[in-house]
Amino acid sequence: MVRKMKIEQPKLPLSLEEVNFYDVYDKDEAYIHACMMKDISIDEDIEGHIEFSQVIFKNVIFTNVTFENIVLTDVVFENCELSNTVFMDGNLHRVKFKDCKMLGINLAEANFVNVLFEYCNLNLSAFGYARLKQVSFHGCSMQTADCYECKFTKVAFDTCDLDQANFFGTPLKGIDLSSSTFESLTVSLEDLSGCKVSSNQAIGFSKLLGLVIKE
Repeated sequence: MVRKMKIEQPKLPLSLEEVNFYDVYDKDEAYIHACMMKDISIDEDIEGHIEFSQVIFKNVIFTNVTFENIVLTDVVFENCELSNTVFMDGNLHRVKFKDCKMLGINLAEANFVNVLFEYCNLNLSAFGYARLKQVSFHGCSMQTADCYECKFTKVAFDTCDLDQANFFGTPLKGIDLSSSTFESLTVSLEDLSGCKVSSNQAIGFSKLLGLVIKE
């Protein structure tokens, strides 16, 4: 059993005013604070820097949106459509994604601290060169996710589907994959050192050594 990691939750007021993104967004001062966005669509690229603080997104559809260098602090995404959204080089601190569709989302080179992904579809997601600290993936589908050259510090994968995920160049020392499932992973033997796996997974990894397991 994977020990459940303690993640610092988003710090939010007891009540938040419901707003429309286009009513509060100002490209000259793109700072959006203490509000809720619900049952809306956001479908344009944002020029320059944008920051969200103490914001809840609920049932929001992001369509072909690029938020490069985004800053998210104390933010919740619940039941949102984030497929192919670009959060490249972003900074995420105390952020929760719950029941979100995030197919092909680009989170490359981002910084994550105290971030929870819960029951999300992260298939084909891109995390290349990202830095993750105190991050938990719980019940997520991460088929063919790209975690190339990442830096993991206290990262948990709890009952995730990691089939064909790419961890090449990402040291997995101390990472527990034993409760997750996969047929294959892209990973080097060097990066597997110190990784925690189940006995069945260990048999699969033995193929990387060229071993033949006799029944």
